[in-house]
Amino acid sequence: MELLISLAPLLVMVVIFYFLLIRPQQKKQKQVRQMQSDLKKGDKIVTIGGFHGTVHALDEDKIVLITDGGTKLTYDRSAVRDVTEQL
Repeated sequence: MELLISLAPLLVMVVIFYFLLIRPQQKKQKQVRQMQSDLKKGDKIVTIGGFHGTVHALDEDKIVLITDGGTKLTYDRSAVRDVTEQL
């Protein structure tokens, strides 16, 4: 019984750690993966490097972005940080 009482604070800390840190991070990662898989041609996006562009073509794990000047750049889907405007 004393062993259970001595381990109780540790167990409470693990549960609190899970609900305050691990679970919210998992939810955020799931939302990011969903956003990256829902990309469509014409969406305006921002990459993790800060590049703003429009999706020109999509592949399973790559996207081709086009700039305002007409330059085409290829990125991994995982490099997309945010969708600023969807079509």
